[in-house]
Order: sequence, then C-alpha cells, then structure tokens
Amino acid sequence: MATLIKNGTVVTAGDTFKADVLVDGGKIAMLGQNIPADGHEVIDAEGLLLLPGGIDVHTHLELPFGGTVSSDDFFTGQRAAAFGGTTTHIDFVIQPMGGTLKQGVDDWHAKADHKACIDYGFHMAITDLRDDVMAEIPSMLDEGITSLKLFMAYKGLFQVDDTTLYRAMTTAAEHGMLIMVHAENGDVIAERRAKLLAEGKTEPKYHAVAQPALVEAEATGRAVTLAGIAGAPLYVVHMTCEESVEQLAWGRAKGFPVMGETCTQYLFVFEKDLARPNYEGAKFICSPPVRQPKDAPVLWDALANHTLQAVSTDHCPFWFEGGVNGRIPGKELGKPSFDKIPNGMPGIEDRMAVMWHHGVNGGHYSANRFVEITATNPAKIFGLYPRKGTISVGADADIVLWDPNKEHTISAETHHMNTDYNVYEGMTVRGWPVRTLLRGNSIVVGNDWHGEAGSGQFLRRSPNAPVL
Repeated sequence: MATLIKNGTVVTAGDTFKADVLVDGGKIAMLGQNIPADGHEVIDAEGLLLLPGGIDVHTHLELPFGGTVSSDDFFTGQRAAAFGGTTTHIDFVIQPMGGTLKQGVDDWHAKADHKACIDYGFHMAITDLRDDVMAEIPSMLDEGITSLKLFMAYKGLFQVDDTTLYRAMTTAAEHGMLIMVHAENGDVIAERRAKLLAEGKTEPKYHAVAQPALVEAEATGRAVTLAGIAGAPLYVVHMTCEESVEQLAWGRAKGFPVMGETCTQYLFVFEKDLARPNYEGAKFICSPPVRQPKDAPVLWDALANHTLQAVSTDHCPFWFEGGVNGRIPGKELGKPSFDKIPNGMPGIEDRMAVMWHHGVNGGHYSANRFVEITATNPAKIFGLYPRKGTISVGADADIVLWDPNKEHTISAETHHMNTDYNVYEGMTVRGWPVRTLLRGNSIVVGNDWHGEAGSGQFLRRSPNAPVL
C-alpha cells in the first residue's frame, strides 16, 4: 500500500509550497494538489511542514578513544538521530594503525550492519598514510567511500606532514574524491600542552589554552592554500572561530575548491564552560575546543552567507559518570589531567531542533536555508543527491513532519542518546519533529519508536561531487 501525506507544506532548499506527497516503494512518487486517497494510507499533515530528512555528515558511533569507546552504537545513536529528524548520517571509519583501509571498512561494517536503523555512509579517516596505503586510496571507491579525512593534529599519532597531505590531495583529486581535514597545528599544540602539564595546569579549562583559535586558523589557512595549489576539493570539518572562517573565506574568494562546516555546539558552548566547578567542564571537552562568545555570530553569518556549507554535530558521546551501573568508562578518565579526557559531545538528536529554533526563529536564515545546510548541501557534497536531501519525485521518501509551533525543552531525562547529560540541557525550542519517515516507513511517530535494528541501508556514494 502506498502512503499519501496530505495538506502539508513542503520546504526544500529552493522552494516552499503546499502539496500532497505520494510515497510508493520507498520513493516519492508524486507531488501535487488534491491527490486522491485511492485506498492509500493517509497521513494528515495539516499545519505541518514536510522537510527532507536531516543528513549529519560528521559522527563517531562506537568509536574507540582515550581508553574507552563512545557510548552510542549504531542502534542507539541512529535511533536518537531519527527522533531528532535525521534520517542519514556519515560515520568515520578509523584505519587501524599498521593496517589497511579495507580492514577499517570491514571493522565498521561489522559494527553497523546488524544494528543500523537509519541509512548511513562512511568516510575514511586515514591514520597511517604509508606508501601502500596511499596506493590503496582509489580502491575506496569500490567500497562506496568517496571522502578521506586527514589529521593535521595529534602529533605522534595521526598527524600528517604537508608533503603527505599534498600527495593525498592530488591522489584524491585524480579520482574525484574529497579530502577532509581536522585543521589544527599539532606541533604547536604538543608544545603548549607539555608546558601546561609541566606547570601543573591540569584542569579541563586548560584544554582550550593548549589549543587556541590561532592554531586552528593557521592549519586551516595552510590546508586551504595546499588545496588551491593542488586544485583538489577540500572540506574543513568542525570549524569553530572567526580566525579560521576568515581563512576559508579567503580561499573561496580566490576561487579555490574549498568548503567547510561548523558543528552545533560551537554556537552555544564557550571556553568559560570548561571552567565549570565539580569537573562539569569535562562534559564540553572536544577538539577543536569550544571558543569565545564573539565567534558565534561569525559562525551564524557564515552559515547564512554561504561561507560555510553545512552544520553537523561531531557526535561522539561519552558518559559523564562512566564506569558505574554497568556503564563503560567515560569522562571521569580525565580527572587526573585534561589531556586524558575523552574528547567529544552528544548532539545527533538535537541538531535539527536547535538549529531551527535559533536559526530560523532567531532570524539568522530562512527555512529554505535551514534545509540546505542540514540536508541538501550535505547530500550534494558527499555524493548522495538527489536520492537524499530533497523532496522530489524519485528521491527516497525520507521525510520529517515538522511542527513549527511545537515547543520542547531539551533534557537528558527525555533524550534518546546513550549518555547521562545533554549539552543543551534546559533549552526550550519551538519547532519539533512529530513524525519521521525513512524510505516511506514511519520509524518515529510522536514519542514512539517504530524502527527496527538492521533495517538501515549502507549508502554507496558517487565520486566527482560538486564543490558548493
């Protein structure tokens, strides 16, 4: 039986219009006015917006890090995403040290295949870029992976030098692939961290002192320049501050093929939060660190004026009080010193509502631009469009019924992420998903879960995606 969504208002990146939407075989079959019911299952969307399912292109589910593992796996994390209106995400495969890229891919499929309940793809995070691994890069296309992440930070562990980064850029460009970078100067961070620790400065607040905004800006400028020299598409992940955005804007003004994202937390959490008493600051430790309040307006403007192309989460949750009640270890591992705190925050469930409330209701951008930065641009940049990221005939019927007037107060008491705190605790938002469809199936209806582990599909992505 087909499904007919009647009386809703469709919002895409380019248009807003009243329409009925007919869904058949998991695809959008028709958009029109007054489509006859004809025995279809009918969903009445009167007063609701129909948005493309959100696409979060920066997540870390079940990620080994800092002596533990992120607390959401491919079921709990994806279920939480669906409750928040996200129907697709792209997770980072981590190449095992000394191993091959293919070994990493196989490891991640083993984590995801039987648990996935929304659709997902993989990026490849390269941690050991030997010559044989460089030669292996083109084979990732056969795995459906078109994007490669390299680290300019984590000296002595993942950090690559400029020669290696440039060679990877040219190799990727030859095969229509996209380079992503974690842009921080790892050499400078290592020096600053060692000095702080030697001085006995071990509290969470010193994490940001070790990794100031200028180390991000310097690395961003270097990566942007190398991409311009190589003519290689570049996507800078988790951009946090005015100084790094200036570097990206410079490259884009020069016509370099460079793009960037920010993450939701950088708009709301700041360096002062790392100094909260009773070790509470550890909740907000991530890399790059949260910055200053003066950076948030710059990030909002960059999202609105197309300097930044997307907003993601870098979802990488850890228990604040781990190691008790059957929980795996979490943030408490870093109590002796900030450099031992597992890096990451939860957010996959909150992104859509927080960015709608503060972005659309707050006057930073239109509902159409919201769709663009949360769904359409991610789909285009990462080789999923037009199957994902839009509401059009032939697209997957990933549709969120969004109530723009529904208020909700965000809290760890009611969220579905597998962690004991919420970054946005107590924030009341207006605009909330009331039904989430994945390929035409209602997997969330109100507060009820209707999805199923193992029903999520791995998405093989297409190379030669556009630079936006």
